[in-house]
Amino acid sequence: MREFRIDVPQADLDDLRDRLARTRWPEPATVEGWQQGVPLDYARELVEHWTTVYDWRRCEAELNALPQFTTPLDGGGDDSCQIHFLHVRSRHEGAFPLLLTHGWPGSVIEFLDVVEALTDPPDPRDAFHLVIPSLPGYGFSAKPSTSGWGVERIATAWAQLMDRLDYDRYGAQGGDWGAMITSALGTGMPDNVAGIHVTLPLAQRPPEGSVPPLTKAEEAALTDRRYFETHRSGYSAIQATRPQTLGYGLADSPVAQCMWVVEKFWDWTDSAGPPENVVPRDRMLDDVMLYWLPGTGASSARLYWESYRRRRLDPVEVPTGITLFPKELWRLPRSWLERRYTDIRHWSQPDVGGHFPSVEQPEIFVDEVRAFFRMVR
Repeated sequence: MREFRIDVPQADLDDLRDRLARTRWPEPATVEGWQQGVPLDYARELVEHWTTVYDWRRCEAELNALPQFTTPLDGGGDDSCQIHFLHVRSRHEGAFPLLLTHGWPGSVIEFLDVVEALTDPPDPRDAFHLVIPSLPGYGFSAKPSTSGWGVERIATAWAQLMDRLDYDRYGAQGGDWGAMITSALGTGMPDNVAGIHVTLPLAQRPPEGSVPPLTKAEEAALTDRRYFETHRSGYSAIQATRPQTLGYGLADSPVAQCMWVVEKFWDWTDSAGPPENVVPRDRMLDDVMLYWLPGTGASSARLYWESYRRRRLDPVEVPTGITLFPKELWRLPRSWLERRYTDIRHWSQPDVGGHFPSVEQPEIFVDEVRAFFRMVR
Protein backbone atom coordinates (compact mmCIF):
# COMPACT_ATOMS: atom_id res chain seq x y z
CA MET A 1 0.00 0.00 0.00
CA ARG A 2 1.48 3.32 -1.06
CA GLU A 3 0.60 6.93 -0.45
CA PHE A 4 -0.66 8.66 -3.58
CA ARG A 5 -0.65 12.28 -4.67
CA ILE A 6 -2.11 13.71 -7.87
CA ASP A 7 0.26 15.84 -9.93
CA VAL A 8 -1.05 16.24 -13.47
CA PRO A 9 1.67 17.51 -15.82
CA GLN A 10 1.02 21.01 -17.12
CA ALA A 11 1.54 19.64 -20.63
CA ASP A 12 -1.64 17.56 -20.20
CA LEU A 13 -3.66 20.62 -19.25
CA ASP A 14 -2.19 22.59 -22.17
CA ASP A 15 -3.09 19.74 -24.50
CA LEU A 16 -6.66 19.78 -23.17
CA ARG A 17 -7.06 23.51 -23.88
CA ASP A 18 -5.59 23.05 -27.35
CA ARG A 19 -8.03 20.25 -28.13
CA LEU A 20 -10.95 22.29 -26.81
CA ALA A 21 -9.95 25.24 -28.99
CA ARG A 22 -9.88 23.00 -32.09
CA THR A 23 -13.26 21.34 -31.46
CA ARG A 24 -15.16 20.52 -34.64
CA TRP A 25 -18.75 21.21 -33.70
CA PRO A 26 -21.80 19.46 -35.16
CA GLU A 27 -24.83 21.33 -36.42
CA PRO A 28 -27.62 22.12 -33.95
CA ALA A 29 -30.26 19.52 -33.23
CA THR A 30 -33.39 19.65 -35.36
CA VAL A 31 -35.59 20.06 -32.27
CA GLU A 32 -35.35 22.35 -29.29
CA GLY A 33 -34.12 21.36 -25.87
CA TRP A 34 -32.36 18.14 -24.88
CA GLN A 35 -34.50 15.68 -26.85
CA GLN A 36 -31.59 14.67 -29.09
CA GLY A 37 -28.89 15.14 -26.48
CA VAL A 38 -26.87 18.09 -25.21
CA PRO A 39 -27.95 21.24 -27.09
CA LEU A 40 -25.22 22.94 -29.12
CA ASP A 41 -25.53 26.32 -27.41
CA TYR A 42 -25.25 24.70 -23.96
CA ALA A 43 -22.26 22.62 -25.06
CA ARG A 44 -20.43 25.67 -26.45
CA GLU A 45 -21.05 27.68 -23.30
CA LEU A 46 -19.86 24.83 -21.07
CA VAL A 47 -16.70 24.30 -23.11
CA GLU A 48 -15.98 28.04 -23.05
CA HIS A 49 -16.22 27.90 -19.25
CA TRP A 50 -14.02 24.81 -19.17
CA THR A 51 -11.40 26.56 -21.30
CA THR A 52 -11.31 30.02 -19.70
CA VAL A 53 -12.64 29.74 -16.14
CA TYR A 54 -12.35 26.19 -14.79
CA ASP A 55 -9.27 25.47 -12.66
CA TRP A 56 -8.16 21.85 -12.39
CA ARG A 57 -5.47 22.75 -9.84
CA ARG A 58 -8.24 23.71 -7.39
CA CYS A 59 -9.73 20.22 -7.66
CA GLU A 60 -6.31 18.62 -7.54
CA ALA A 61 -5.53 20.48 -4.31
CA GLU A 62 -8.90 19.49 -2.84
CA LEU A 63 -8.19 15.81 -3.50
CA ASN A 64 -4.59 16.07 -2.33
CA ALA A 65 -5.78 17.58 0.96
CA LEU A 66 -7.27 14.14 1.72
CA PRO A 67 -5.19 11.01 2.42
CA GLN A 68 -4.93 8.96 -0.80
CA PHE A 69 -3.36 5.58 -1.44
CA THR A 70 -2.99 2.88 -4.05
CA THR A 71 -2.82 -0.86 -3.53
CA PRO A 72 -3.05 -3.89 -5.82
CA LEU A 73 -6.20 -6.01 -5.44
CA ASP A 74 -7.09 -9.15 -7.37
CA GLY A 75 -10.68 -9.79 -6.34
CA GLY A 76 -10.00 -13.51 -6.32
CA GLY A 77 -8.68 -13.57 -9.90
CA ASP A 78 -5.32 -14.37 -11.42
CA ASP A 79 -4.41 -10.75 -12.16
CA SER A 80 -4.37 -7.75 -9.85
CA CYS A 81 -5.41 -4.17 -10.45
CA GLN A 82 -3.88 -1.14 -8.78
CA ILE A 83 -6.72 0.61 -6.97
CA HIS A 84 -6.73 4.27 -5.96
CA PHE A 85 -8.69 5.19 -2.84
CA LEU A 86 -9.24 7.89 -0.28
CA HIS A 87 -8.91 6.83 3.35
CA VAL A 88 -10.16 9.62 5.60
CA ARG A 89 -10.12 8.70 9.26
CA SER A 90 -12.24 10.58 11.76
CA ARG A 91 -10.64 12.27 14.76
CA HIS A 92 -13.35 10.76 16.95
CA GLU A 93 -12.61 7.62 18.91
CA GLY A 94 -14.97 4.81 18.03
CA ALA A 95 -15.77 6.08 14.54
CA PHE A 96 -17.37 3.41 12.35
CA PRO A 97 -15.62 2.29 9.13
CA LEU A 98 -17.74 3.05 6.05
CA LEU A 99 -16.98 2.05 2.46
CA LEU A 100 -18.44 4.43 -0.14
CA THR A 101 -18.65 3.23 -3.76
CA HIS A 102 -19.48 5.42 -6.75
CA GLY A 103 -20.90 4.38 -10.12
CA TRP A 104 -20.91 5.62 -13.72
CA PRO A 105 -20.58 8.42 -14.73
CA GLY A 106 -19.44 9.23 -11.24
CA SER A 107 -16.13 9.10 -9.39
CA VAL A 108 -14.72 9.78 -5.94
CA ILE A 109 -15.62 13.41 -6.70
CA GLU A 110 -19.22 12.50 -5.80
CA PHE A 111 -18.31 12.21 -2.11
CA LEU A 112 -16.06 15.23 -1.62
CA ASP A 113 -18.90 17.41 -0.35
CA VAL A 114 -19.91 14.93 2.37
CA VAL A 115 -16.49 13.89 3.72
CA GLU A 116 -16.36 16.49 6.47
CA ALA A 117 -19.95 15.93 7.62
CA LEU A 118 -19.44 12.17 7.83
CA THR A 119 -16.05 12.21 9.53
CA ASP A 120 -16.60 15.14 11.92
CA PRO A 121 -20.33 15.32 12.78
CA PRO A 122 -21.95 17.37 15.58
CA ASP A 123 -22.54 14.12 17.48
CA PRO A 124 -19.31 12.06 17.64
CA ARG A 125 -21.44 8.92 17.78
CA ASP A 126 -22.25 9.52 14.09
CA ALA A 127 -18.59 9.66 13.02
CA PHE A 128 -17.20 7.46 10.26
CA HIS A 129 -13.79 6.44 9.00
CA LEU A 130 -14.26 6.69 5.23
CA VAL A 131 -12.80 4.43 2.56
CA ILE A 132 -13.63 5.74 -0.93
CA PRO A 133 -12.13 3.70 -3.79
CA SER A 134 -12.12 4.46 -7.51
CA LEU A 135 -13.60 1.56 -9.43
CA PRO A 136 -11.18 -0.46 -11.59
CA GLY A 137 -10.77 1.44 -14.86
CA TYR A 138 -12.09 4.67 -13.34
CA GLY A 139 -10.32 7.78 -12.13
CA PHE A 140 -6.79 7.10 -10.94
CA SER A 141 -7.27 3.36 -10.49
CA ALA A 142 -5.52 1.20 -13.06
CA LYS A 143 -7.34 -0.17 -16.09
CA PRO A 144 -7.85 -3.94 -15.98
CA SER A 145 -5.80 -5.63 -18.69
CA THR A 146 -7.94 -8.79 -18.77
CA SER A 147 -11.66 -9.43 -18.66
CA GLY A 148 -13.50 -10.58 -15.57
CA TRP A 149 -13.71 -7.39 -13.50
CA GLY A 150 -17.46 -7.37 -12.96
CA VAL A 151 -19.63 -6.52 -9.96
CA GLU A 152 -18.92 -9.63 -7.86
CA ARG A 153 -15.17 -9.49 -8.40
CA ILE A 154 -15.03 -5.83 -7.45
CA ALA A 155 -17.01 -6.62 -4.30
CA THR A 156 -14.43 -9.27 -3.42
CA ALA A 157 -11.65 -6.76 -4.08
CA TRP A 158 -13.34 -4.26 -1.75
CA ALA A 159 -13.47 -6.92 0.97
CA GLN A 160 -9.73 -7.44 0.45
CA LEU A 161 -9.18 -3.70 0.74
CA MET A 162 -11.07 -3.42 4.02
CA ASP A 163 -9.20 -6.42 5.40
CA ARG A 164 -5.90 -4.82 4.37
CA LEU A 165 -6.92 -1.71 6.29
CA ASP A 166 -7.63 -3.88 9.38
CA TYR A 167 -11.37 -3.23 9.34
CA ASP A 168 -13.04 -6.51 10.28
CA ARG A 169 -16.51 -4.99 10.74
CA TYR A 170 -17.77 -2.12 8.63
CA GLY A 171 -20.66 -0.63 6.69
CA ALA A 172 -20.97 -0.06 2.96
CA GLN A 173 -22.90 2.46 0.91
CA GLY A 174 -23.39 2.97 -2.81
CA GLY A 175 -25.52 4.12 -5.71
CA ASP A 176 -25.59 3.07 -9.37
CA TRP A 177 -22.85 0.42 -9.86
CA GLY A 178 -21.91 1.22 -6.28
CA ALA A 179 -25.30 -0.06 -5.14
CA MET A 180 -24.81 -3.32 -7.03
CA ILE A 181 -21.28 -3.78 -5.70
CA THR A 182 -22.40 -2.88 -2.17
CA SER A 183 -25.25 -5.41 -2.41
CA ALA A 184 -22.85 -8.10 -3.63
CA LEU A 185 -20.54 -7.28 -0.72
CA GLY A 186 -23.46 -7.72 1.67
CA THR A 187 -24.20 -11.11 0.11
CA GLY A 188 -20.62 -12.32 0.10
CA MET A 189 -19.30 -10.96 3.41
CA PRO A 190 -22.17 -11.13 5.93
CA ASP A 191 -19.80 -11.73 8.86
CA ASN A 192 -17.89 -8.52 8.17
CA VAL A 193 -20.51 -6.17 6.73
CA ALA A 194 -22.63 -4.79 9.56
CA GLY A 195 -25.10 -3.28 7.12
CA ILE A 196 -25.47 -1.67 3.71
CA HIS A 197 -27.19 1.48 2.51
CA VAL A 198 -28.13 1.81 -1.18
CA THR A 199 -29.92 4.37 -3.31
CA LEU A 200 -30.49 2.22 -6.40
CA PRO A 201 -31.60 -1.19 -5.10
CA LEU A 202 -32.44 -3.81 -7.74
CA ALA A 203 -34.50 -6.97 -7.48
CA GLN A 204 -36.33 -9.45 -9.68
CA ARG A 205 -39.05 -7.76 -11.72
CA PRO A 206 -41.71 -8.77 -10.78
CA PRO A 207 -40.84 -11.29 -8.06
CA GLU A 208 -42.18 -14.81 -8.12
CA GLY A 209 -45.25 -15.53 -6.01
CA SER A 210 -47.87 -13.19 -4.70
CA VAL A 211 -47.09 -9.61 -3.80
CA PRO A 212 -49.32 -6.82 -2.44
CA PRO A 213 -51.15 -4.68 -5.02
CA LEU A 214 -49.10 -1.74 -6.20
CA THR A 215 -49.91 1.74 -4.98
CA LYS A 216 -50.48 4.53 -7.49
CA ALA A 217 -47.05 5.92 -6.65
CA GLU A 218 -45.42 2.53 -7.28
CA GLU A 219 -47.27 2.16 -10.58
CA ALA A 220 -46.06 5.62 -11.61
CA ALA A 221 -42.50 4.69 -10.66
CA LEU A 222 -42.67 1.54 -12.79
CA THR A 223 -44.02 3.59 -15.70
CA ASP A 224 -41.02 5.89 -15.32
CA ARG A 225 -38.73 2.85 -15.37
CA ARG A 226 -40.28 1.51 -18.57
CA TYR A 227 -39.89 4.92 -20.21
CA PHE A 228 -36.26 5.04 -19.10
CA GLU A 229 -35.54 1.62 -20.58
CA THR A 230 -37.20 2.54 -23.89
CA HIS A 231 -36.06 6.14 -24.39
CA ARG A 232 -33.15 6.94 -22.09
CA SER A 233 -30.92 3.85 -21.85
CA GLY A 234 -29.10 3.92 -25.18
CA TYR A 235 -25.84 4.76 -23.43
CA SER A 236 -25.93 1.46 -21.50
CA ALA A 237 -26.63 -0.60 -24.64
CA ILE A 238 -23.57 0.93 -26.30
CA GLN A 239 -21.31 0.52 -23.26
CA ALA A 240 -22.49 -3.05 -22.69
CA THR A 241 -21.84 -4.11 -26.29
CA ARG A 242 -19.23 -1.84 -27.91
CA PRO A 243 -17.18 -0.10 -25.19
CA GLN A 244 -14.01 -0.26 -27.26
CA THR A 245 -15.52 1.46 -30.29
CA LEU A 246 -17.01 4.15 -28.07
CA GLY A 247 -13.68 4.58 -26.34
CA TYR A 248 -11.86 5.91 -29.40
CA GLY A 249 -14.03 9.00 -29.48
CA LEU A 250 -13.96 9.51 -25.71
CA ALA A 251 -10.17 9.14 -25.56
CA ASP A 252 -9.55 11.54 -28.46
CA SER A 253 -12.10 14.30 -27.88
CA PRO A 254 -12.54 16.03 -24.52
CA VAL A 255 -15.83 17.49 -25.75
CA ALA A 256 -17.15 14.01 -26.55
CA GLN A 257 -16.11 12.77 -23.10
CA CYS A 258 -17.60 15.83 -21.41
CA MET A 259 -20.98 15.64 -23.12
CA TRP A 260 -21.18 11.87 -22.61
CA VAL A 261 -21.01 12.54 -18.87
CA VAL A 262 -22.79 15.88 -18.53
CA GLU A 263 -25.88 14.70 -20.40
CA LYS A 264 -26.46 12.31 -17.49
CA PHE A 265 -26.19 15.12 -14.97
CA TRP A 266 -29.03 16.81 -16.86
CA ASP A 267 -31.10 13.67 -17.34
CA TRP A 268 -30.62 12.05 -13.94
CA THR A 269 -30.67 14.95 -11.48
CA ASP A 270 -33.68 16.52 -9.85
CA SER A 271 -32.80 19.88 -11.40
CA ALA A 272 -36.02 21.02 -13.13
CA GLY A 273 -33.83 22.52 -15.83
CA PRO A 274 -30.08 22.74 -16.42
CA PRO A 275 -28.02 20.50 -14.13
CA GLU A 276 -26.30 23.54 -12.62
CA ASN A 277 -29.51 24.11 -10.67
CA VAL A 278 -28.35 21.38 -8.27
CA VAL A 279 -24.73 20.55 -9.22
CA PRO A 280 -22.20 23.39 -9.58
CA ARG A 281 -20.71 23.59 -13.05
CA ASP A 282 -17.15 23.24 -11.76
CA ARG A 283 -18.10 20.13 -9.77
CA MET A 284 -19.45 18.50 -12.93
CA LEU A 285 -16.22 19.36 -14.71
CA ASP A 286 -14.21 17.95 -11.79
CA ASP A 287 -15.96 14.65 -12.46
CA VAL A 288 -15.37 14.91 -16.21
CA MET A 289 -11.67 15.50 -15.57
CA LEU A 290 -11.41 12.19 -13.71
CA TYR A 291 -12.43 10.56 -16.99
CA TRP A 292 -10.47 12.77 -19.38
CA LEU A 293 -7.08 13.06 -17.65
CA PRO A 294 -6.52 9.30 -17.11
CA GLY A 295 -8.29 8.45 -20.38
CA THR A 296 -10.87 6.10 -18.89
CA GLY A 297 -13.67 6.44 -21.44
CA ALA A 298 -13.33 2.87 -22.67
CA SER A 299 -12.22 1.23 -19.43
CA SER A 300 -15.08 2.74 -17.41
CA ALA A 301 -17.63 1.71 -20.05
CA ARG A 302 -16.26 -1.81 -19.98
CA LEU A 303 -17.89 -2.43 -16.59
CA TYR A 304 -21.20 -2.57 -18.47
CA TRP A 305 -19.78 -5.20 -20.86
CA GLU A 306 -18.50 -7.21 -17.91
CA SER A 307 -21.67 -7.09 -15.84
CA TYR A 308 -24.75 -6.63 -18.02
CA ARG A 309 -24.67 -10.10 -19.54
CA ARG A 310 -24.42 -11.86 -16.19
CA ARG A 311 -26.36 -9.73 -13.77
CA ARG A 312 -26.95 -11.53 -10.48
CA LEU A 313 -29.57 -10.66 -7.91
CA ASP A 314 -28.49 -12.88 -5.03
CA PRO A 315 -30.31 -12.51 -1.69
CA VAL A 316 -28.92 -9.90 0.68
CA GLU A 317 -29.51 -10.85 4.29
CA VAL A 318 -27.46 -8.23 6.12
CA PRO A 319 -29.32 -5.23 7.58
CA THR A 320 -30.19 -2.86 4.76
CA GLY A 321 -31.10 0.78 4.46
CA ILE A 322 -32.80 2.01 1.29
CA THR A 323 -33.31 5.60 0.26
CA LEU A 324 -35.27 6.13 -2.95
CA PHE A 325 -34.90 9.64 -4.30
CA PRO A 326 -37.75 10.87 -6.53
CA LYS A 327 -35.64 11.27 -9.69
CA GLU A 328 -33.71 8.01 -9.32
CA LEU A 329 -33.57 5.98 -12.55
CA TRP A 330 -35.42 2.96 -11.14
CA ARG A 331 -37.68 2.99 -8.09
CA LEU A 332 -38.93 -0.53 -7.52
CA PRO A 333 -41.81 -1.32 -5.12
CA ARG A 334 -40.80 -2.17 -1.58
CA SER A 335 -42.63 -5.51 -1.80
CA TRP A 336 -40.36 -6.48 -4.70
CA LEU A 337 -37.21 -5.33 -2.97
CA GLU A 338 -38.07 -7.18 0.24
CA ARG A 339 -37.79 -10.47 -1.64
CA ARG A 340 -34.10 -9.79 -2.22
CA TYR A 341 -33.16 -7.55 0.71
CA THR A 342 -34.59 -9.64 3.52
CA ASP A 343 -33.72 -7.32 6.45
CA ILE A 344 -34.73 -3.81 5.42
CA ARG A 345 -34.45 -1.69 8.56
CA HIS A 346 -34.54 1.78 7.04
CA TRP A 347 -36.80 2.89 4.17
CA SER A 348 -37.01 6.50 3.11
CA GLN A 349 -38.33 8.46 0.13
CA PRO A 350 -37.18 12.09 0.32
CA ASP A 351 -39.10 14.80 -1.48
CA VAL A 352 -36.16 15.95 -3.62
CA GLY A 353 -33.06 14.41 -5.15
CA GLY A 354 -31.91 12.32 -8.05
CA HIS A 355 -29.25 9.85 -9.11
CA PHE A 356 -26.30 11.77 -7.57
CA PRO A 357 -27.67 12.51 -4.07
CA SER A 358 -24.34 13.13 -2.35
CA VAL A 359 -23.73 15.97 -4.84
CA GLU A 360 -27.30 17.18 -5.39
CA GLN A 361 -28.55 17.00 -1.80
CA PRO A 362 -25.53 16.40 0.45
CA GLU A 363 -27.36 17.25 3.67
CA ILE A 364 -30.18 14.81 2.97
CA PHE A 365 -27.67 12.16 1.90
CA VAL A 366 -25.71 12.55 5.13
CA ASP A 367 -28.87 12.41 7.24
CA GLU A 368 -29.96 9.20 5.50
CA VAL A 369 -26.58 7.54 5.99
CA ARG A 370 -26.46 8.53 9.64
CA ALA A 371 -30.03 7.40 10.29
CA PHE A 372 -29.43 3.92 8.97
CA PHE A 373 -26.02 3.21 10.41
CA ARG A 374 -27.10 4.29 13.89
CA MET A 375 -29.10 1.05 13.82
CA VAL A 376 -26.19 -1.28 13.09
CA ARG A 377 -22.89 0.34 14.10
